[in-house]
Amino acid sequence: MTDAALQMQGLQKSFAGVPVVHDLSLSIPRGSLYAIVGPNGAGKTTALSMATGLLRPDAGTALILGTDVWQQPTEAKRQVGVLADGLPVFDRLTGRELLTYTGLIRGIDPATVEQRTDSLLATLGLADAEGKLIVDYSAGMTKKILLANALLHAPRLLVLDEPLEAVDPVSAQTIRSVLSSYVASGGTVVISSHVMELVEGLCSHVAIITDGAVRTAGTLDEVRAGGTLQERFLELAGGQASQGDLSWLNQ
Repeated sequence: MTDAALQMQGLQKSFAGVPVVHDLSLSIPRGSLYAIVGPNGAGKTTALSMATGLLRPDAGTALILGTDVWQQPTEAKRQVGVLADGLPVFDRLTGRELLTYTGLIRGIDPATVEQRTDSLLATLGLADAEGKLIVDYSAGMTKKILLANALLHAPRLLVLDEPLEAVDPVSAQTIRSVLSSYVASGGTVVISSHVMELVEGLCSHVAIITDGAVRTAGTLDEVRAGGTLQERFLELAGGQASQGDLSWLNQ
């Protein structure tokens, strides 16, 4: 049995001839809460989309708990729950209807689907929105129902793209609590983010990606190297902001 929950090896992807991910390799250990951080456009979402079977790589492989995502996609996808930014959502359903639909499509028996749906809606604070369509949800509610959707089939790996972006503090704390409990029970979580403070407060491991390649990876302390994650990130990502002439604002 491999010690890696998610193994990416030599992933490459170009769009219209422009390379976005360059020979990216990364091993994510089981039982970790692992952050992949980088500036906007660094290739985080593209890499995770390839690793979870949403986007076919030009080259390279991805293994989920030892199963090749592109050679054995059905088996691999049984073991992972994905919250991917920008994917279409059946937002003319209620939260309960979405979870029921997802559970039945995955072949879970109806009684188990109902039990898990009740539990997820209650835990994530969505039980009171029983009759509300997802299209009318707030940003925080939408993130929570998509997390519930990713958890419904009890995967051992969660891959979440910006799970706390645009989320209110109460919803954010609920999501953090669920993720921490999930990891404590033996699951593995991979999140993408560009918020260093979030990563330092939540994650055990981190990889910094810039220009489609891994610059450093390891435990949080190894990557910080005695400083803050923000300092290390700016060092690797080139943190000098351009300075235009805004003196006219001071008039």
